[in-house]
Amino acid sequence: MNFGLMYSFIVPPGSSMTHLDTFREMDRLVPLAEDVGFHSFQTTEHHLQSNGWTPSPLLVLAQAAGLTRRMRLVTNVLLLPLYDPLRLVEDVATLDNLSNGRLTLGVSPGYVSEECVAYGIPYTERFARSEEILDILQASWRDAEFEYRGKYYDVPRVRVMPRPVQQEIPIWYGVSGPKLLERAARRGCPVTASPRHTNGELAEHYARYDAAAAKVGFATRERPIIREVFVAPTTAEAERLAGPAIVHLFGLYGRKSAEGERVLRNDAGEVIKDVAEVDYRTFASRYIVGDPASVRESIAKLVAELAPSEVICRMQLPGIPTAHLERSIKLFGEEVIPAFR
Repeated sequence: MNFGLMYSFIVPPGSSMTHLDTFREMDRLVPLAEDVGFHSFQTTEHHLQSNGWTPSPLLVLAQAAGLTRRMRLVTNVLLLPLYDPLRLVEDVATLDNLSNGRLTLGVSPGYVSEECVAYGIPYTERFARSEEILDILQASWRDAEFEYRGKYYDVPRVRVMPRPVQQEIPIWYGVSGPKLLERAARRGCPVTASPRHTNGELAEHYARYDAAAAKVGFATRERPIIREVFVAPTTAEAERLAGPAIVHLFGLYGRKSAEGERVLRNDAGEVIKDVAEVDYRTFASRYIVGDPASVRESIAKLVAELAPSEVICRMQLPGIPTAHLERSIKLFGEEVIPAFR
């Protein structure tokens, strides 16, 4: 089983950290993560959030490509309908060259309505637009010269250069709804799930996905699972550092649930109807925070219940100083990863 390190570059208002700090610490911490055994470096995408949640994942991965030699570089996830498809084709091909073929595209139609409004994309069209953009990407990988005619996008006959290093860049679907899980299965793409889901919810999603995949004769061993992860010498210290950061992270999920755009349930199964209901203990089953021994125990439970191919550790949590993040990465690499080799 592999482990990934995820950055979201979130800085809460009033934090002693700045966004520049979060970008500059990559220079030291991303190579460190590779050295201690992390398999991948991954980043997320949101737009126009007050905390600066990563708006430019491809630029971040271009930087990471120059800092690493072996790590897989993953957008987890890239919000497809916000992109011009031909521009995305060229940017992805360039990034695959910069990383010497280490790119994986995790993609999603997104769920935050204000992002679609800002980019001039009708919210109800985001699913269909995403499917067309995926068709365009895959067509560009099959043939250097291609054209596309769709409902939302037309690409005249063009010749795309440079060619990606990989013959076909791997795609992960970042979805959880029944219809979208079925679409992922039909396209032959593994699913990467939001960290807002409990193990039980994920088990239901994977059962639905596996059934749909079986109908089309597709099977995959890839099952990447994202969890907020933080390690310190003691559980008390880990919770003191990570607790407020995780509450801040879950604030967006809670706000969207309260607005009726995407449901978030607490560990008791109750739908969050007010962002004030988001509390560290309320979602405790969904993150892995503690001393090395308790973190190993939590990951072993995750493995037993869901059999992930990769546990993606969103460890760069909002407002946590670089020194504490560096220690967490080292402890995880030295005292957790070896237990799962």
